[in-house]
Amino acid sequence: MQVVHPRWAHGESAALPICLEQVYPFQSEYPLPKVQGRWQAVCSCCLVAPEGTLTSLYPGPTVSEIGKAPLQRALQVTVPHFLDWSGEVLQPTRIRILNVHVSRLHLKFIAGFGVRLLAAANFTFKVFRAPDPLELTLPVELLADTRVTQSSIRTPVVSISVCSLFSRHANEFDGSNSTSHALLVLVQKHIKAVLSNKLCLSISNLVQGVNVHLGTLIGLNPVGPESQIRYSMVSVPTVTSDYISLEVNAVLFLLGKPIILPTDATPFVLPTHVGTEGSMATVGLSQHLFDSALLLLQKSGALNLDITGQLHLRTGRPPPLPPQVAHQFSEPMPVVLKVRLGATPVAILHTNNATLRLQPFVEVLAAASNSAFQSLFSLDVVSAVGPVGRQTTVTETSLPTDQVRTLMGTVFEKPLLDHLNALLAMGIALPGVVNLHYVAPEIFVYEVRAFGSHDKPQVHVATEH
Repeated sequence: MQVVHPRWAHGESAALPICLEQVYPFQSEYPLPKVQGRWQAVCSCCLVAPEGTLTSLYPGPTVSEIGKAPLQRALQVTVPHFLDWSGEVLQPTRIRILNVHVSRLHLKFIAGFGVRLLAAANFTFKVFRAPDPLELTLPVELLADTRVTQSSIRTPVVSISVCSLFSRHANEFDGSNSTSHALLVLVQKHIKAVLSNKLCLSISNLVQGVNVHLGTLIGLNPVGPESQIRYSMVSVPTVTSDYISLEVNAVLFLLGKPIILPTDATPFVLPTHVGTEGSMATVGLSQHLFDSALLLLQKSGALNLDITGQLHLRTGRPPPLPPQVAHQFSEPMPVVLKVRLGATPVAILHTNNATLRLQPFVEVLAAASNSAFQSLFSLDVVSAVGPVGRQTTVTETSLPTDQVRTLMGTVFEKPLLDHLNALLAMGIALPGVVNLHYVAPEIFVYEVRAFGSHDKPQVHVATEH
């Protein structure tokens, strides 16, 4: 049983990679810490625009700042010609929006409902009237209430329920008096009527574009060459005055078939204080998700390892194999280690670190002259991380334990670490949608209360900046 001590690695990719730092043998008098309650890894990060998991979204100032640019583009509507009926001849006047500047955008959560959008924008218009064009500025305030629900395909969906527009008196740029006050009043009335009809429709179209992106939440994301992960929402989003919480189910697939653990995952909730101040999203990954990922790696055979070319060990020269084996060969022969994992690895999350527990079956073979391999012996190695010291236990072998310990420590640990790091560096794809990216994440490990649990859990945190 091998245990490796991982640290959480993080970058700009939407995955949670793990880096293994060291392989430790087992110290029998210092057993592994017992894990009580439900554990989860928490990724606190910023999402920038374009599961066993819980995702909480916060309307921080960064969201509002990022949202100004797409809102400004959406408000650039087309204004039809103004038709002047005051004279004997109908006079069409062309009006164009020169610029839209959103000076303020505020998002507020409405408990049990969704999000309220409050925005203030200044519109600059150019009125092509004779003899000289006229520029006008019109301050506008927008209010839109959006309901956050669940779609039929189990993705978040946002819809506009209320949209209101408030405009003030327009200001004239050129300061000339060539345009009659009566005509200016009519032009302003025309512009306000157009904006009242078109701006809410533009915001609705903008929200529909958001829904298209949210629909990509359920897509398959690769985990390995033959495996994928798929996320879907379990229930309607929970909206409070502080955040929106999405309960997301994660299913891992191997060769198109789902990975099913013997026991079902227990629902959990994020602690209220979890995450980093200023982060826009907090994603909780449950112990169940890590167990599923490890089961997938074990079933796919990805954890199996052949230690061959880099192994500087032969049957007849130092560092020697045990005499019980070496005397079978008159000449030195290259030795190969085949490492196979028949038992499912176990991830144990605890304060400030985590433990990956493996049970490898190691077969030692010698390369014969005819390119075939001759099995020398096999062993079940039992190792674990302990707070002090190291010890290796071999459960099934006729060889002296100290000789086997020397063999494993010399040729086994580093290749195993390199192999596991190459696998785990791919990470677990986090829930995400198109045009949203995780930036500067921070990783925590917490023990949380599971639904139906009557024991008061302790909360632990492991963070790396």
